[in-house]
Order: sequence, then structure tokens, then C-alpha cells
Amino acid sequence: MPPKIKTAPETVVVKPTVAAKKSQARAKSTRAKPAADATLPVTIVGIGASAGGLEALEQFLSPVPPDCGLAFVIVQHLDPTYKGAMVELLQRSTRMPVAEIKDRTKVKANHVYLIPPNCDLSVLHGVLHLLEPAAPRGLRLPIDSFLRALAADSQAQSIGVILSGMGSDGTLGLRAIKEKAGMVFVQTPATAKFDGMPCSAIDAGLADVVAPADQLFGNILAYLHNEPLLNSQFNRKGADINQSGLEKVLLLLRTQIGHDFSFYKKSTIYRRIERRMSLHQLTKIADYVRYLRSNPQEAELLFKELLIGVTNFFRDPNMWQKIMSDAMPALLAARPLGAALRAWSAGCSTGEEAYSLAMVFRETIEEIKPIQHFTLQIFATDLDPDAIEKARTGTYPLTIASDIPEARLRRFFIQEELSWRVTKELREMVIFAPQNLVMDPPFTKLDVIFCRNLLIYLEPELQKKLMLLFHYSLNPGGILVLGSSETVGQTTDLFTELPGKQRIYQRKEVGINMLPIEFPTSFMRNNTHPGVVTSAIRSSVSLHSLFDALVLQRFAPGAVLTTDKGDIIYFSGKTGRYLEPASGKANLNVLAMARQGLDVALNASFGRAIRLVSEIKTENVKVGTNGGTVYLDVTVQPLLEPAMLHGMVLIVFNEVAPPAPPGKPLSKTERATAQGARVINLMEQLQRAREELQTKGEEMQTSQEELKSINEELQSTNEEIQSTNEELTTSREEMQSMNEELQTVNHELQAKVSELTESGDDMKNLLDSTNIATLFLDDDLKVRRFTSRVTQIIKLIPGDAGRPITDLSCSIDYPQLVQDAIEVQRTLIFHERQMQANDGRWYAVRVMPYRKQDKRIDGVVITFIDISATKRLEIDSSMALAVQLATHKLLESSLTERTAEVAQYKLAAKVSKVSKVSSKVAK
Repeated sequence: MPPKIKTAPETVVVKPTVAAKKSQARAKSTRAKPAADATLPVTIVGIGASAGGLEALEQFLSPVPPDCGLAFVIVQHLDPTYKGAMVELLQRSTRMPVAEIKDRTKVKANHVYLIPPNCDLSVLHGVLHLLEPAAPRGLRLPIDSFLRALAADSQAQSIGVILSGMGSDGTLGLRAIKEKAGMVFVQTPATAKFDGMPCSAIDAGLADVVAPADQLFGNILAYLHNEPLLNSQFNRKGADINQSGLEKVLLLLRTQIGHDFSFYKKSTIYRRIERRMSLHQLTKIADYVRYLRSNPQEAELLFKELLIGVTNFFRDPNMWQKIMSDAMPALLAARPLGAALRAWSAGCSTGEEAYSLAMVFRETIEEIKPIQHFTLQIFATDLDPDAIEKARTGTYPLTIASDIPEARLRRFFIQEELSWRVTKELREMVIFAPQNLVMDPPFTKLDVIFCRNLLIYLEPELQKKLMLLFHYSLNPGGILVLGSSETVGQTTDLFTELPGKQRIYQRKEVGINMLPIEFPTSFMRNNTHPGVVTSAIRSSVSLHSLFDALVLQRFAPGAVLTTDKGDIIYFSGKTGRYLEPASGKANLNVLAMARQGLDVALNASFGRAIRLVSEIKTENVKVGTNGGTVYLDVTVQPLLEPAMLHGMVLIVFNEVAPPAPPGKPLSKTERATAQGARVINLMEQLQRAREELQTKGEEMQTSQEELKSINEELQSTNEEIQSTNEELTTSREEMQSMNEELQTVNHELQAKVSELTESGDDMKNLLDSTNIATLFLDDDLKVRRFTSRVTQIIKLIPGDAGRPITDLSCSIDYPQLVQDAIEVQRTLIFHERQMQANDGRWYAVRVMPYRKQDKRIDGVVITFIDISATKRLEIDSSMALAVQLATHKLLESSLTERTAEVAQYKLAAKVSKVSKVSSKVAK
């Protein structure tokens, strides 16, 4: 009987107990009836069986009633040239009609269909199609092929059954069924004649129910019996009831597992919960919530159910061809000096996608043969730690041969007894780590991101968040690859879709946050025109000469040179009678330093001159000085040239004579003239006051506009500060992400060191247990390592590693050792000689090539086997044989002499007898 195996944690194991049989009988009594409407699709049960499958099929079909309402399609491994009697044999086990499939057979309920020899089988809209096998004999996987087609055709209603058989055919097909939320039933390995196929399905974590073959139909029927009740309940109940139950399930998952699934699409979660409820025959979500609380293990099983861990090598071949022909060469061409590319496979499951990318990269490098050196580091992450652990081993079933071309399979995989293992070259390109895509920091500075068939299970809000995250993580021109049913959604401004039907996008440079922040100079009003001031200070000598020349050319009084804001840059002449420092903080603004009387006139004329960009002159301005009064003509002139003074303002203070004081009484005419002059003066003052009032109004309006502009600038500054804060936060997250990357790499390296240590210990113990002296040499015939027994033959110490074999003293007289080692390296044919040591012992010296795991020759291995006992036996045997030969010769000689004596005696006796006879005759 085959040995029992440990069942996968997500598997419901059904033992053949009395209670189970009674439950099965009850299920039969309430079995599903065929649909009254013949146009409704028939539920197809796909059954895979191989060696020992006949007995398992008979056990499976025996309890099936003839009106079960299901159709059974059986796929086996059959001899292409053998016409068997499987139809007749199975017909004896069931009352349903059993028929061999013909091309375009319409599937009917209550029928059993059997695949014919030398054919592949597919199904489309309930019609079976026979196909000519594409794979050569011995590599055909008909069960995988049909189960994949069944999953695509029946979607969530697909049911797969695996019975007795050798190998792993059917495992990849079951993955497709699980992806579509179908059900998987597997025969208990202990009850199968050959447990290869059941064990492969269970080890892959794909089995929903594991039971003996005669109980599988009862479980299928119970599942189908509860499913319509669930659907009607979910459709009949209000959304609030469903939402309440769903929220409780998600809350329990978050509490017990630590992961939040509230961002998953509700339809997906409902479907997964329905499956678990069907398995436990629960019809209300409230009952499932109670079951979930009382059974903590169910939370782990539901967690596994929600993780869509379905993938395979080179899924969507057209997309991979596009990557290899266009996207990857473009990335390499963008780096003419060579680089280390970085890629991220988000939601990598068991690693097939990450290894596929590594293979495509290696093939692209080998095809275009760039002069520069390129490497690729792939970070592969997934929420499921079990999937990550399986991906790290790099071991996959033999059935992957249907997804990988023969050339790639031989190039990148090493065939083991029951599996394919990725080569060391491929494995070292990928770093696997568990990661929550939503909660954990992302990888950054990436060139390629793969996130395929994950976004379709997430809500649109989360999809948008992930798109922004992917955009941030990619380098300029980086590539984002999505699944065939996924798009970038509302973030089309972040990515450009490459030509073709494949969902391949390129990162675009958009948004202010993507550019370095530049603070405008308008934020530094107190340091107006720092560039001009600085340049003026740097060239103070030339400025002084230019200013003096200009003043002397046009004016001779006191003057100042200011900016367009009134800040004084240069003083000329004595201006203390007109300007004085203002109290408080030091301020060299001319408007603030103007004395009483001058301040109003100067403020008005300065503002008008700046607005009109023309010279403004104000006459007879009364200015109060220390203990007196002066009258000034103030001229304000904006400067346009020379170029060094462009944009500055020249203010000239020109003292004038005060008005004449009143004298003797005036005549009537003089008084009228004086009154007229006074009226004119008053009119001028009134006009000046009006102009000043208008100026104040304009200045106030300008101030309001400036305040509004300052407010906008402050808002802009606030936004930029927020942007800076976000970038700092992002930098912190990036540092955290980099730290996690380093921790991940460190974990990988520690795991590798541990594996290498264990392997080294195993090898050392193995070599020591054989008690054979072994010497390992590299390509240059230098000592790489040796066993302790070698030191009895060759004088070696631990420090001799790296020394040439020709420098060592050997107790065996074997002068041809170096020539034999070189010959073995050249021909790869091992040499063996029997040589005697100085102490009289004999050794069988065998020189063999040292082969690495990638089949590369890297030195030689020399073993010394002590055959002294054998030699002694040979010598003893030779001596015994020689003694025996000598004894034989001596005996032979003695026998010859004895024979001669006997013959002589007989002759003498005969002569005597003749003599006597003769005497008698004579007498």
C-alpha cells in the first residue's frame, strides 16, 4: 500500500467513517436534479486518472445515480496505438451511458464521456473538441490541457477531480480551476494504487476536499446542493445584512491573521466565502461568522482562499514576446554605459513570473550582445509566505514542460527525479520576500514593474493609489506591465501605453512634485534685488565714478541712488538736512528716512515716477530740519541707462530760496495781485492735495493687490512646503524601503550561508564516512580541499590550500600523476592505476573530472583507495598456486618413476615366467 502523506493545510480531509457514509446517503436523497430548461449549461465534472485509474473510476462512478444531473468527462493517459475496452469496463460500474468522445460532441447531463487514444481534449460552450496532440509521445499532458479548457469555459462552476495516477499531470489544470473559483476534489493518496497525481495536487495546495474515491461524489453533490441556497440567500437578503456579515468576517480575519482585506472587491470576497460555506454546508453568513470565531484554523484557510496564488511560466506568450523584442532592448539602449537594472514582481505567487522575466533578460542579452555589462536584480514579493518559501526553492513539477519550450527548459532548468529545478544562474537573479503591497514600503528606483492579474481583485480607489505608488517607484522611462484585463484607470496622465494589445505602459514625467523645488526670489522682499545689490557692491569703484559723473553732469546738490522699492544704495553730497534714520530697527529706505514735510511729497512723487517711468519734479517742498525749515525742489528720476544702473531711481534734493515775507501795506491793485497769487497758490496746493490723494488711493489699491499677491505667494509657499514635507516623508519611506531590501538580501544571504554550511557538513561527513582519501584540485591543479585520510599519503596541512600539486611530497611512487590529471581535464575520461606506497601499502588511484552543477568542468578529483588487503590476498593466492604447481610436478615425477619401476618389475616377472615356461618346454 502506498505510504500516507501529510495533507495540505487548506484541504478538507474526509475520512471513510460511518457518519460520513450516512451523510453521503442523505446527500444522495437530496441530490440535484437536472435543469428543466435544456438550454441551461450542464455542470461538467472533469476527471483525471492514469495508472491504477480503472479501479478508482469504478469506485467513483458506482454510487452515482443515473439522474444526478451532471456530466462526467474522463481523461486518461492512453497508448496511442492501443484500442482498449475501457468503455465496456466502466459501463458495468454505472447505469449512466458511457461513450467515447467524438469531435464536436455536445455534453449532456447524466452521461459519462471518455477521451479516445492519441487525442487532446478541449471544451467550448459545452461542446467537446478533439485535437491532434502537439507534444511528442511521452511529454503529453492531456489532463492539464482539458482542465484548463474546462476552467475557461465553466468559470466558477468548473469541478476538477484527480484520481490514482503517476506523475504530476493535472496539477496545472487544477491551478486554472482554482483561479476561476472552481472546486477541486482529490482521492486520498493512501487509497490510490499510485499516489503520484494525488500527492502532486495536495502538495501544491490545490485540493479543497481529499477523500476516498467512493466518497468523492457525495462531497461533490453536497457542495452543489448548498451552492444554490447560498446564491439565493445572497441575492434575496438586503445589502445591509450582507455588508454586516462581510464586515464581521473581514474583522475576524484582520484580528486573527493580521491582514486587512477590506480593499478587495466585494464580489470576489463573497464568492470565496460562499465556497467555504459550501464546504461546511452552511447556508447563512451569520452561521459562518460563528463558525469562524469558534474555529481559528478556518481563518487561516479563508486567508489562503482569498489569496489568488495562480500563475505559470510565460503566461500570455504574446506579452512576453513584446517584452523581449521591444521593451527590454529599449531599456538597455537607454543606458549606453551599462547598468544594473532593477525589477519588481508584485504578487509573484510561487515565482514563475519572476523566473520568466529572468529568462527573457538573459535571452535578450545573448541575442543583442551589448558591449557594456548589464545585470538584472529582481525583487519578487507576495502576501503568502508559503508561496514565497516555495518560490525560493526554485523547484517545479515536470508538467511545466507544457509551458516552457524545450530549448529554454534545457537552458535554464536541471531535471531531477520528479521535478525541474531552476539553475543557479537564474536563482541568483531573484530575491524573494513576503510583502503587503498596500501597507509596506515599495521598492524604488526600478526599471520594470510586473503587477499582473492582481488589480482586478482590488477596489478602484486602491488601484489608483497603487498606480501612484508604481509611478513613484519607477525610474524615468520605466516599464509597468499589467494583466490582460487591467489598465492604469484614472491615471492615464502618469503612463503612456505602448503600441499593441498587451498592457505595457511607460512612465511619464508629469507633475510639479516630480521636479526639483525652486523657491522664487519674490519671497525675499526685504532683500530686494539681491543680485543687483551684490553686483553693485562688487563693483563699488565703477559705480561711484559713474554716479559722480552723472550727478556732476546734471546736478550738483545732494542726491541718493535707490532701488525701485526705495532702498538706498548710494549717498552723494550732504543729505542729512533732508533724511534722518527712523527709530526702531535700522532701515535705509528713503521713504522711511524722509524728514517731516518731505515724506508726503517724496512718497507721492516716488510712486508716480515708478508707475510712469518718467521724471517727476516737486517744487517748494517745505521740510522741517533740526530747529529750522528749508525749501526743496525734489526730482525723482527712474534710470534706464547705463545698463548697470537700469531699474534704479535717482532722487535729487535741490534747495531753493524761501518765499518773500510780507512788507509794507499793499495797494488795492497789489492786494488783488497778491490775492490772485494766493488763490493760484491755494489752487496749486489743492491740485497737489488731490494728486496726493489720488496717489494714496492708487498706492492703497496697489498695496491691496500686493497683499493679495503676497497671500497667493504664501499659499504657494505653503503648498511647496507641503510638497517638501511629502518628499521628505517619501525619502524616509525610501530609506525604510532600502533598509527592508537590505534586510531581505541579508536574510537571503543568511539562508544561503546556512544551506552552504549544512551542505558542507553533509559533504564532510559523507567523505569521512567513506574512509576514502580524496583530493580536490582546481583548473590549475592547485589544492582546493582534501579529506583527512589524504594526509597519510601526501604531506598536507590546512594551509596548503592553493598550492600546486607539484610542490607536495607524496609517499606513492606515481610520477605520471600530473600528466594523468591534465589528460583527464582534456578528455574528461577518468584514469585508474594501482600504485605502491613507500610503506608497502597498495592504493587504487583514480583521477576523475570535477563537474559543477551547471555541467562545467572545474578541476579534477583524485581518490586513493587502500587495496593492500586485496593485494595481500592476490600475493598469497599466487604463492599457494605456485606451491601447488610444484607439488603437482613432484608428484607427477614420482609417479613417473614408480610407473617405470612397476613396468620393469612386471617385465622381469614376465621374463622369469617365460624362462620357466621355456625350461619346461625344453624338458
